[in-house]
Amino acid sequence: MTIPVFAVVGRPNKGKSSIVATLARDDSVHIAPGAGSTRKARHFPMQVDGETLYELVDTPGIQRARSVMAWLNEHCSDAASRPEAVRRFVQEHADDPHFRDECQMLQPIVQGAGIIYVVDGSCPFGADYEAEMEILRWTGRPSLAVINPIESDDYIEEWTAGLGQYFRTVRVFDAHRAETRKQLDLLALFGHLDTDWQQPLERAVTILEEERRLQHQTASFLITDLIVDSLNYKTEQAILDGVPEEPVQKLLFTQYKSHLVKRERQCRAQVEETFYYSDLQKSEQKISFDDEDLFNEENWYLWGLNKWQMVTAAASAGGIAGGGAGMMIDAASGGFLGGLGTAISGIGGAVTSAAGAWKYADDIGQIKVKGIPSGGKLMSYGPSSNVNFPFVLLGRALLHHRIVSTRTHAAQDKVDLNQPILDWMSDKERRKLARIFDDIRSEKKLSQRRADLAAMVLAWCLAVDGG
Repeated sequence: MTIPVFAVVGRPNKGKSSIVATLARDDSVHIAPGAGSTRKARHFPMQVDGETLYELVDTPGIQRARSVMAWLNEHCSDAASRPEAVRRFVQEHADDPHFRDECQMLQPIVQGAGIIYVVDGSCPFGADYEAEMEILRWTGRPSLAVINPIESDDYIEEWTAGLGQYFRTVRVFDAHRAETRKQLDLLALFGHLDTDWQQPLERAVTILEEERRLQHQTASFLITDLIVDSLNYKTEQAILDGVPEEPVQKLLFTQYKSHLVKRERQCRAQVEETFYYSDLQKSEQKISFDDEDLFNEENWYLWGLNKWQMVTAAASAGGIAGGGAGMMIDAASGGFLGGLGTAISGIGGAVTSAAGAWKYADDIGQIKVKGIPSGGKLMSYGPSSNVNFPFVLLGRALLHHRIVSTRTHAAQDKVDLNQPILDWMSDKERRKLARIFDDIRSEKKLSQRRADLAAMVLAWCLAVDGG
């Protein structure tokens, strides 16, 4: 079966590399704001489980279309000879630095690639584009035109009319924001332009749809494991009689905090890898999750529950009675973290350092001390008994999943994290989650509760695509 190959062509700085990055799902594609950043044709295969479904070729921008067109007109006398004339131009000028970009662009096309011609819908259409479109028409290869609205859609109507004179199919496709369905629709559309590619592209779409479902499923399992592990985690240390307890308590809390920060970071990296982001945290597309944010209780209302939601959840799990450390609801706190919200508002800032967080450690979990028969004590910190804590973990994880799973590999804009995360959740779902979290803490029906949580998380992950 022939693997479809698409040459993505057009003028410099019109979004060609962004189209390639999005359709190949490859964040290694170099995308720069300046014109002419692509100097040589590069091939990017779209692979699933080692199988290449199709291939994108990122090409340099067209620079001298009128000169190329003049040569073609001079060396070709009839329409039937046009594809061969283009091939001859590439052969004769392959080593000519004057036409280097044009030869790099045309080489994959004369070798059999289809054409995706990219223009910027925020720039006006002009007759000077017609020479390059005519060159592409001379190749005789199946083609479609993509209007990429880089800054605005002001000139889309003009472009649609102009492109329609040269291309059978014209589509508006925002490479930075196109959801998965639009990406797959573009592939399926190309299959109708070349009968040889219809079957492989239909198969590619089917495989990618199934892979998308599996990606959400994998992410849901990773998120579930993070929450279960975090709810059950504790750290402990044996000490001799007479050893001061407070330094050991601080050490235990610091170890506890460091472990959970590391565990959340690991989950994020695994979710990113699932959606083909190889190094998102170090790239220009960085998602700004500070390592200390998990213990920045001032922001917990964004990730978890507000005061009244927290009261309802705690009541459902039986957590209000007794008012124990970490479970008590402080009506004045806004429900951020038990009594912690009041304390934070009093000192006027978030608690982000280990030393600062220790000041409120009793609101997150509990220090326990047990005697050892052979002498000394066993001190432990955790698991967290705070009602809001697992909701915070869930809210942060679901937000991260949504950002990563819906973000195209061409996107470079900053991510807005200042938004309530779980406001969409129903009271029924919150109460059910509170009971699940409570049972997980107590290790009651752990396998069943893990399965219940995974099912709820999977449903929310699939809902990102309207599933």
